[in-house]
Amino acid sequence: MSDSYYIFSPGELKRKDNTIEIIKVDGTKLDIPIERVKDLYIFSEMNFNTKLLGLMAQHGICVHMFNYYEHYIGSFIPKTSYVSGDLLVKQVIYYIDKSKRLAIAKEFVNAASFNIFRNLKYYDRRNKNLEEEINIIRTLRDTISTSKTITELMGIEGSIRKHYYSAWNTIINSDIEFDKRVKRPPDNIINSLISFLNSVLYAKALTEILKTQLNPCISYLHEPSDKRYSLILDVTEIFKPLIVDRLIFTFLNKKIIDDRDFVEEVGYLKIKENSVKKIMQHFEERMKTTIHHKQLNREVSYQYLIRLEAYKLIKHLYEEKPYEGFKIWW
Repeated sequence: MSDSYYIFSPGELKRKDNTIEIIKVDGTKLDIPIERVKDLYIFSEMNFNTKLLGLMAQHGICVHMFNYYEHYIGSFIPKTSYVSGDLLVKQVIYYIDKSKRLAIAKEFVNAASFNIFRNLKYYDRRNKNLEEEINIIRTLRDTISTSKTITELMGIEGSIRKHYYSAWNTIINSDIEFDKRVKRPPDNIINSLISFLNSVLYAKALTEILKTQLNPCISYLHEPSDKRYSLILDVTEIFKPLIVDRLIFTFLNKKIIDDRDFVEEVGYLKIKENSVKKIMQHFEERMKTTIHHKQLNREVSYQYLIRLEAYKLIKHLYEEKPYEGFKIWW
């Protein structure tokens, strides 16, 4: 059984026979058999060489890197055997055909907004009084099916998130004022947590989608562009409410994370190193959480749900089964 490994201390990564050797700056060492590694996440300064990358490539292991400010900066992606020229052509055809592209994009927004709706209903049942936001989002969701362009659809999606975020001050038992989503740079604890956890979720989704034959650069809701894997943005819209948002609610409502976990720097609120470790421990536990999948009739993890989403999209592109985005049923 392979796992994700997270490295927070600076040092060196080396290949030692068929293991990864982690050497910290104090000289302590840790050996990890390569068969136990699903992917690596590096949050510190780390030296490594092509010999190590060769081992990673041989076993199809991605290495995701984050900078001092916990921003995702890039990944080492092995040359993969999961390639299909035929599927790539179909991805492009469905992107170029405006009606085909719009149909997929609508399903991304439909599923994502449904999961947002489920979050609001969950807390409304717990006396949070979110009826106003629920009714507004219900009305906005009704307009998804009649939208005629990607721009119009993105506008609906943006309005849904705006009203969703307006409910967070009610959902979260905190003195933090969360007025709007601010990304560059995040201006408070909530925005910092959203930015950081979203970036880690993007890396997780990249690992899963690279296990399929989909090209992560060709997307349908978000516009494909240089320097980003835009299909990851499409797919993670569906899973943010389930994974990122619910985790943030838990962190703040149960006082697992508070202002003591952050340090103010010039124009930026940075998560402390030990707090990053704490956040990632909870994040990894969440990704390993399993649910009984009704269609597969077996237990699957939250992380594997992302790969299943990619497989469903492939079936749609091959016209085997219309794509339906994942919706929370519990």
